[in-house]
Amino acid sequence: MGAQLNIKSEDAYRLASRLSELTGESLTTVVTRALQSELDREQRLRDKAAMKADLLAIAADIKANMPDDVTSDHNWLYDDETGLPK
Repeated sequence: MGAQLNIKSEDAYRLASRLSELTGESLTTVVTRALQSELDREQRLRDKAAMKADLLAIAADIKANMPDDVTSDHNWLYDDETGLPK
């Protein structure tokens, strides 16, 4: 027999048993699938948080290296008389 997991919770046993009844799968299968699902969800959350931190660091680096006189005025790109791009 392989490794064992002994959970001393009536709620956990009840939930696993009910899911096992609904799916027709063994208790081991439903517990394994539920744990894998939760692990996948947690990993996705951490991956998103890491990506957000990376993007914020990149933005901070860009901001730190931008000249102080940068504005949103882009009039120099357009002709004063026609308003068309130069």
